[in-house]
Amino acid sequence: MSLTPEILKKRTFTFALNTLKTIDGLKKTIANDVMSKQVLRSATSVGANYRAACKAKSTADFINKLKIVEEESDESVYWLELIKEYNNINESNYESLLKESRELERIFSASAITAKNNKLKQQTQS
Repeated sequence: MSLTPEILKKRTFTFALNTLKTIDGLKKTIANDVMSKQVLRSATSVGANYRAACKAKSTADFINKLKIVEEESDESVYWLELIKEYNNINESNYESLLKESRELERIFSASAITAKNNKLKQQTQS
């Protein structure tokens, strides 16, 4: 299956939505409040920045925006892991969120590398 921009937009949106819903169920503590705000920022930023990448003005702009998406995906992994450990959570929804965040990070990392390599090929052919 090819990962089209539309499929990735849907996946990043679903990831953000699932994160929002999952985090709402955490016990109210100061630590959870801090971690929740951080993961909500990074998880929702993945899709927002991917949409921005799709509207990039140049290949360099596209690559830079994809790197931001990759970083936000990785940050989401960190916060989800921390929340999971801090709260001693064994629920499958956390595992699926972590899995999706890791997959998105790998996808966007590979996309940035491919775009960079394609840009280099075009420059050497010119």
